[in-house]
Amino acid sequence: MTGVRIDGNTLRLPGGVAVRFIRTLRLPETGTHPLPPGLGEFPLRRVADHADRVPEAWRARGGVMLPVYLREAMWLSFGGTTEPAALQVGVGKVCAVSGKPWSDRLSRKPQNYVVLPRQPWLDGINSGTGTVKQFVAVPLGLGATVEGQVTGEEVWGGVQLQSFPLKDEPLARWRESRERERTSRAPMHALSFGAAPQMMAAPAPAAAAGMGLGVGGSMRQEVYKDDRPVSDWAERPGGRVFVHLVTPPQWRRITGEEPPPSPVDRSAYTQAGLPWYDYYDQDAQDLAPTDSLEGVKPVGDWLGDDHEPWQEPHPAQVLPLKDAPGTPVEDGDW
Repeated sequence: MTGVRIDGNTLRLPGGVAVRFIRTLRLPETGTHPLPPGLGEFPLRRVADHADRVPEAWRARGGVMLPVYLREAMWLSFGGTTEPAALQVGVGKVCAVSGKPWSDRLSRKPQNYVVLPRQPWLDGINSGTGTVKQFVAVPLGLGATVEGQVTGEEVWGGVQLQSFPLKDEPLARWRESRERERTSRAPMHALSFGAAPQMMAAPAPAAAAGMGLGVGGSMRQEVYKDDRPVSDWAERPGGRVFVHLVTPPQWRRITGEEPPPSPVDRSAYTQAGLPWYDYYDQDAQDLAPTDSLEGVKPVGDWLGDDHEPWQEPHPAQVLPLKDAPGTPVEDGDW
């Protein structure tokens, strides 16, 4: 499959799918919280552009890479997606929606994808009714990743994306009716902070250890049930991409760039009066969680608690929300 490209810090998959990886504040691992703010985008680079500096396994898988700090949290923004698509999101080749192994087919029992553009973002794994557990980066080998807890081993790490467009007839119907059905678009729950990375001389890299995604605290977010028949979607994916997670020292060695600075302190953000978010779509139906994802434990259970005292946002800070340029990214064997 081809056609995946980087446009700035946006991944563009066939069918008009746009995905950005957003830096954010890590939530406490107790309680349920509003959607956290965004602190800017993770930079993306093609693995093929640094083939002589990445591990052989990365070259074989192709795709892209981004720098992330230990225990840094992220969410996926789908803003800018232009047409309906079914997007599978894997964490270590475990589906973040169903908890089932990675598949090249769409499934409805249980649903193993999110529906774009109705799903504006995904902050974590589908873990409870109306909630998700936040994506948090951890090294492979400790058993703390979703992959390790669900499958009992840590082989893949990273994030996997795979998109399925509508078939021709359903897509034609959607295009004909989109003007009548268009509603106000939800604003993205992201605010940009920090300067662009600075270039530096790149020495020869050391072997890079793998990073994957575990989970942190819970937040109020629904993963929406598809209201179309699965037969409306293409039987084969239109495009896919493997997203490698790189530690800041690895990023420097591989790319010669400085990674973004460590995320701003949570308490300072809250004290500054910056907004948190609450999103609700009364016309959409939430997916029920699966047993395999509902039982995934937060990274603090594995690595210990390093949280500073938590300061809850003031109610006035929680804002309610309504419901391809560049060189192609090379795919590989995964």
